[in-house]
Amino acid sequence: MKQCTHADALPDPEPAPVGETCPECLRDGTDPVQLRLCLTCGHVGCCDSSPNRHATEHHRRTGHPVMRTHEPGEKWRWCFVDHVLL
Repeated sequence: MKQCTHADALPDPEPAPVGETCPECLRDGTDPVQLRLCLTCGHVGCCDSSPNRHATEHHRRTGHPVMRTHEPGEKWRWCFVDHVLL
């Protein structure tokens, strides 16, 4: 099974969300489907089911490797670099 090589380097405690929703969606006038939280800097971005995939765009722009769901009742994480669910 593939492992994430980035999880051990994440800040503890994890960063607080920078905002309540995806700022790029607010800027563009679009609605996010679900939200994701960058575990490096706290950026909140919309998921890949959203029209503009801002969480993935954030990873591509910054190289920040791991995000987690920012949805109530969910706890999973995703490593963009290793392509593995944590």
